[in-house]
Amino acid sequence: MPRRSAGTERSGSSATYSITLRAQYSNKPGMLGLIASTIGEAGGNIGGVDLVRTNRSSIVRDITCGARDDEHGRYIMDAVRKLKGVTIRSVSDPTFLAHAGGKIEIRNKTSVATRDDLSRVYTPGVARVCLAIEREPEAAWSLTIKKNTVAIVTDGTAVLGLGDIGPLAALPVMEGKAMLFKEFGGVDAWPICLDTKSVSKIVETVIALAPAFGGINLEDISAPRCFEIEARLKKALDIPIFHDDQHGTAVVVLAALLNAAKLVDKPMSEMKTVISGVGAAGIACAKIFLSIGMTNIIGCDRRGVIYKGRKEGMNPIKEWFAENTNRRRKKGTLSDAIEGADLFLGVSGPNLLSEDDVQKMNNDAIVFALANPDPEIRPELALPHVRVMATGRSDFPNQINNVLCFPGLFRGVLDARAWDINEPMKIAAAHAIASCVSKRELSDEYIIPSVFNRTVFQRVARAVAEAAYKSDAAVRHRKVHPSYL
Repeated sequence: MPRRSAGTERSGSSATYSITLRAQYSNKPGMLGLIASTIGEAGGNIGGVDLVRTNRSSIVRDITCGARDDEHGRYIMDAVRKLKGVTIRSVSDPTFLAHAGGKIEIRNKTSVATRDDLSRVYTPGVARVCLAIEREPEAAWSLTIKKNTVAIVTDGTAVLGLGDIGPLAALPVMEGKAMLFKEFGGVDAWPICLDTKSVSKIVETVIALAPAFGGINLEDISAPRCFEIEARLKKALDIPIFHDDQHGTAVVVLAALLNAAKLVDKPMSEMKTVISGVGAAGIACAKIFLSIGMTNIIGCDRRGVIYKGRKEGMNPIKEWFAENTNRRRKKGTLSDAIEGADLFLGVSGPNLLSEDDVQKMNNDAIVFALANPDPEIRPELALPHVRVMATGRSDFPNQINNVLCFPGLFRGVLDARAWDINEPMKIAAAHAIASCVSKRELSDEYIIPSVFNRTVFQRVARAVAEAAYKSDAAVRHRKVHPSYL
């Protein structure tokens, strides 16, 4: 057996890096067991064994196992390949196979099986519908896809934990986002990947394509450009604009905090909050915290604490942050700021918070370390010293995931025909998400519902639509009855 590389010694495997080995081996007792034990010794986690074919001399099976990363997958494959009497016929990666040919497609809602069908959905019948919309533009909301379609707009400059990878490499993420819109919200969303970093060009392009959509979801656009893009689009368009990296994160963080605060029995207005990362997500979280009366907030970036009067590394949005937080103008490092904190919110980078740091926090502290894939502090380091721990990862309890917000939120927005997504609507969404964890279920390791809890999206949609009506951000949908009918 080869020596394990440093990369293979980390604990845990993931379906993200799973591989399927098609192995042919001698039809002898114990051979499958030998392969399985070899995979186990190499750190792989077998998830499935499927028979392909068998005869008197040999057996062929597909063996799927989880690995930690690409290097570990190759290590497992090499270990099996070296077994006497075993031949690896092929190796496939289920993650890549799931993306083969793209993950979304367009399907017709109306059959085109006869000449009459064709004449209604296309020429000449479609002309009557076009003219009806020309006379009464509002009719587009009932006679076209506009009422249920969202554009997912990105320039690929801030993708997941990958950074600036460009619009083409960002497309698989946008496809995945579109899948989640449809699966959980019944919303038809489509990726719009723009090959420009110019704020003005992005704004102009989105304005130009807006007529076909009922809403715009901005995605993975780097800060501070994302703030200007959102503001200019909100001013120019009469359909809702939503930057999920900002507001989706803020909504789900607030939902988790609403339940965590119940466990620690602390008024949220009295909590000292430290935010690591003052980009899109950090700013949005600070705004939603301020809107519910949380005023004791300190933010930190790479240069340390942000305070009014700081000159280094500032920009207009950080100037706003300095004006509205850290009223005592505390200076120093993240480690200095964390002393006496009740809540730590990390939306920054890996391993920025130490075990010594969390020990400086107040009793029954709450830590939301959301950097992905590696959090600001590992749960096993923080948990001995804090009451509630959450991350952005699915392999730890309390995953704070934006998918809990945006499908249901846009479902409610489109149902209400909202032209804006305001703070009352976001707060309503957060309360709806939090309500999906009952008093009986609520615990230190369960403060936020599963993304597979379908009740979440229904409650969010209802709550958002109601908040839109109450805050005058929407008009109740009225059926259009064109005069030609």
